[in-house]
Amino acid sequence: MNTATMTAQAAALHASRAGKHAKRKRVNAIALTLSLAAMAFGLFWLIWILVETLRLGIGGLSLSLFTQMTPPPQSEDGGLANAIFGSVTMVTLATAIGTPIGILAGIYLAEYGQKTWLGSVTRFINDILLAAPSIVVGLFIYSVVVARMKSFSGWAGILALALIVIPVVIRTTENMLSLIPNALREAAYALGTPKWKVIMTVTLKSARAGVLTGILLALARIAGETAPLLFTALSNQFWTSDLSAPMASLPVTIFKFAMSPYENWQKLAWAGVFLITIGVLVLNILARIFLRNRH
Repeated sequence: MNTATMTAQAAALHASRAGKHAKRKRVNAIALTLSLAAMAFGLFWLIWILVETLRLGIGGLSLSLFTQMTPPPQSEDGGLANAIFGSVTMVTLATAIGTPIGILAGIYLAEYGQKTWLGSVTRFINDILLAAPSIVVGLFIYSVVVARMKSFSGWAGILALALIVIPVVIRTTENMLSLIPNALREAAYALGTPKWKVIMTVTLKSARAGVLTGILLALARIAGETAPLLFTALSNQFWTSDLSAPMASLPVTIFKFAMSPYENWQKLAWAGVFLITIGVLVLNILARIFLRNRH
């Protein structure tokens, strides 16, 4: 092969590589443009929602919002004290019920059930619960609890919310424990430590920040759930701490007041939206702080 032929082949190869490089740059530029456009589209609506929530929600904030009950239509006085109390009570108790179950199930999946049929079935069911609409959970508790007891109640709402907490905590706990290196477990076993103690003092302790993050995310999710409570706790215009009776909650009160034609109810609805938004924002910030500290 002479020098001219080799030079021509080298030039053709160089031109081919240059063409492929230019094509990759064009594809990359198009993908980057589309990604930035999608991000801008999402941020536009998110910022608009937050601005409207702040603009309309702050105007409804007052001392009476936290001290007075939900008012009748067209009343000048009134607040959301009973709804705030009901939401805090049901969300707290639902988290207290769902968290231990979720953590224990997550520990089983990560430490004992990695290759067992029971572990596979549990993961499959957990995935279904994670993807299931919350209204399905509400209808399930309605048919199992409310219909049989022939009464809406705070306990029914707590059970519905707990069923939403459990799969979130299970998935987070399993993932966090799976990230712990096996070398830590093997070192503890080499010292003669029982498996249950290894889990409690080594793996779970190492993953505690991630597990706590999952709990906070589950708490933030159920804080704004409306559909399950419509079929379980329903609502109550008055203050009540009796969990066996219908109980008010912020999401249901917002839903009812926002759909009404009364100006005072709409104002309280926006104030409730503001409270839930700030609460969920704080919980997500705390979750990210704990997750960052883990690393």
